Amino acid sequence: VTEEEMAQIPSPGSGQPTLTMPRDFNLMFQTNVGAMSDQSSVAYLRPETAQGIFINFKNVMGSSRAKIPFGIAQIGKAFRNEITPRNFIFRSREFEQMEVEYFIPPGGEEVWKPEHEKWLKQSKDFLLSVGLRDDLMGWDVHEGDSLAHYALACTDVTFRFPFGEQELMGIAARGNYDLTQHSEGSGKNLEYFDEQTKEKYIPQVIEPSLGVDRLVLALICSAYAEDEVGGEKRTFLKFDPSIAPVKAAILPLVKNKEPLVKAARELFESVQKRYNVQWDATGAIGRRYRRADEVGIPYCITVDFDTIEKDNAVTIR
Repeated sequence: VTEEEMAQIPSPGSGQPTLTMPRDFNLMFQTNVGAMSDQSSVAYLRPETAQGIFINFKNVMGSSRAKIPFGIAQIGKAFRNEITPRNFIFRSREFEQMEVEYFIPPGGEEVWKPEHEKWLKQSKDFLLSVGLRDDLMGWDVHEGDSLAHYALACTDVTFRFPFGEQELMGIAARGNYDLTQHSEGSGKNLEYFDEQTKEKYIPQVIEPSLGVDRLVLALICSAYAEDEVGGEKRTFLKFDPSIAPVKAAILPLVKNKEPLVKAARELFESVQKRYNVQWDATGAIGRRYRRADEVGIPYCITVDFDTIEKDNAVTIR
């Protein structure tokens, strides 16, 4: 097709002749390693964290003496040269990803399916444990053409954000495709010797994969809440204590009584050694409670006059 002919072909989407001539796209970020910039120094930034795990499989297996089933987890940056970055954080060129490659024996559905279902449940339980709302989560089972060519099964955990439902986490049964490809490409033997069955085999994997950026956004959306006091609508965050950035606020009841402030400060410095806590002595105590609510601090610890005059106890809100 010539450029003149292409200029007259209507686009399937708009019906208008807006199509360009075919062009090459590289979906991986290319760079050069070393001082020389030639073909021998070409390298690519990783588009996913999983392959680093597979490359290190034999090293981890030998140094840790792990026995199947076992898993290798990793968190880190991934880079994808998206043609059209868009949709907020859901199609970006740089993102944080965390994955587990869980190695299991080879076999058919009777082997991988129970493990896959176990990871589906454990993944959902984890998301609930850190504060995601169950009513905003769903499942998307990949079938047919939507299933990757190497995958035996894949199910996504979805989350209903204010702007629509999006994929949050994927749990895939990848078979032994990756280790087989690395073994064939490198010439290295990546087989595992099972001491119980006396067999050598390349294990298959179950892969839970989670986008950290998406998870943080989902946590904020789940934590967002509103209440009404005296006819005034107020917003605040209800983070689960396990993931709240600030675990507690230490508050002296008043700031103009030195013994009270001293006791509160000593408590703050003691708790600060283990947790990320906030000191706040400015304004009325109610306003300080309110400020803590707005940023999702789960606990407020107030040092009052009973603390220094009676029982050395504090008020936890």
